[in-house]
Amino acid sequence: MPGMFLRRKTKSVRGVDYSYWHLCETVRTARGPRQRVVASLGKLDQKQCAGLCGGWDYLPALLRGETPPPKPVTAALPGFDTLGSPEPARWEQADLRALRVERPREFGECYLALSLWHHLGLDTLLVELMPAGREQVGWAHVAALLTVARFCVQPSELGVAEHWYEMTALDDLLGVAPELINDDRLYRALDQLGQHQDALCAHLMGRYRQWFGVRCEFLLYDVTSTYFEGQAERNPQAQRGYSRDQRSGNKQVCIGLVCTPEGLPLSFEVFAGNRTDVTTVEDIVRQMEEKYGLAERIWVMDRGMVSEANLVFLRERKAHYLIGTPKSWLRAHEQTLLEQSDWQTVQDGLEVRLVEHPQGEPGERYVLCRSGARAQKERAMLERQSERLTQELTKIDRWLRGSPQADQESVGRRIGRHLGKYPAAAAIIVAAVLSDQAGRAVGLQISSRLDAGQKAHRQKGAYLLRTNCKETDPVQLWCWYIPLTQAEAAFRTAKSDLGLRPVFHHKQDRVRAHILVCFLALALWRTLEQWMQTKGLGTCARQLIKHRAGIKSDVVVVPVRRAGMQTELRLRVVTTPDAATSQLLAHLGLRLPKGTREINNVVPKISP
Repeated sequence: MPGMFLRRKTKSVRGVDYSYWHLCETVRTARGPRQRVVASLGKLDQKQCAGLCGGWDYLPALLRGETPPPKPVTAALPGFDTLGSPEPARWEQADLRALRVERPREFGECYLALSLWHHLGLDTLLVELMPAGREQVGWAHVAALLTVARFCVQPSELGVAEHWYEMTALDDLLGVAPELINDDRLYRALDQLGQHQDALCAHLMGRYRQWFGVRCEFLLYDVTSTYFEGQAERNPQAQRGYSRDQRSGNKQVCIGLVCTPEGLPLSFEVFAGNRTDVTTVEDIVRQMEEKYGLAERIWVMDRGMVSEANLVFLRERKAHYLIGTPKSWLRAHEQTLLEQSDWQTVQDGLEVRLVEHPQGEPGERYVLCRSGARAQKERAMLERQSERLTQELTKIDRWLRGSPQADQESVGRRIGRHLGKYPAAAAIIVAAVLSDQAGRAVGLQISSRLDAGQKAHRQKGAYLLRTNCKETDPVQLWCWYIPLTQAEAAFRTAKSDLGLRPVFHHKQDRVRAHILVCFLALALWRTLEQWMQTKGLGTCARQLIKHRAGIKSDVVVVPVRRAGMQTELRLRVVTTPDAATSQLLAHLGLRLPKGTREINNVVPKISP
């Protein structure tokens, strides 16, 4: 198109120069040649103009159908090979009837996990912690692979090495060929990574502070367990104890997790499987003080986590605490629960008030809470337990009436099994054994304790908090306590979404390293949720990951003809997500690689 050119108009606003670029052409009119603006190309600052000026110079050539020389491309994720970086336009004669797609591989989840890994700076940190040696694949790359695999819910390193790695695009993203990934290399990487737990936790804390303004003066602490497959005889911490997974027959270890009120994991510790929760508090408190100094931080814990000795320990260290109390402590406030005045409303159906307690220590405060929704739920649970217990006792009664039993001890054991199965209902329902003159059990007399039932009804939906904080507003104290559910949610995420359980390793150090990898994957997950929340996209990371899972990396085979020879052009392409997913990723600032990349040389074929 002869007569076309670029025109730049410069405008200064508050000392800043802006350049407005227009595409113009010269046209002949009755009054002579005139210049007409074809398109407005927008405004750019001087730095952008300097970088893009070469591109504008070739715009007339593009409009004439000519191919401009290539321009440098910036990778979407520095530190990783960007799959499918745009290449210069190239024209080929292709046979579209023979076009085909080969080797579709998982891309979206892996790319998301590596993006989070990179943004957290874990790649740079691990290169410093585990510098390159004689190994063929750097330990930092293998550590990234282990964490990404855990983020993508891969249960074992053996499965990752044998089939999962080849099914993903990680060989392109990490630059590690599939034949270099085997179970031995992954196990050795676990051993290397496990030596740097403290440095990784400290690094994550720094990132949380930088991004989300997190402070370590307010900490949540909770304990869970995870079980082993196998006997784990080489691990002294593998013991049988109280199982949160209903796997009492399996050996297990207990895990203490410290996290922020937002649920961001800060640190963890592994304890023997038969260790009670209450004995772990001192170890965790000392550990956090060694890492972050002796500060008057607030510890939020469940009532099963602490004892009077632990509270004395915390007070001696000038630490504050906010904990729940045993249900028995509510007996002193049954009358208060019936009162209708002096309550402060937190939200609909939830009220709190400060109360005194006869067993309280000097300087302690107590917050009495009552929730209508929780009361309704707990009463329904108690009603179901009572119905089931009554049904089981009725079955025993029919059995005894049809077949009297001389061994009353066996009858008592059978009744005791059901009473132990439904402890809440057992406090209300009473079963007395009826005997005949020969001393045989001939039936049961089932009754309910009216006073116990009324007391249980009043206490449902109520709980008592105990604290030595100086805060006097019960609403604020309740708001400090309720984020404890974030620690519980973190455990659910680690177990259900990240495959923390079961544990297949038997060595103690390797088990700790396995939990460290799950901890890092949890950090990626929670960081993604906080990232989404700051962008106004909610906190449902599962939904985003589900959308990303549909993004694949494919090899497109294009038959072309060059100089009379039939050849094949093999291009690696990342599939385009749907409009909703694209918009979601755009809000997060995550962009997928665009364009194609040739993955091998064109191999000539004999023309038919």
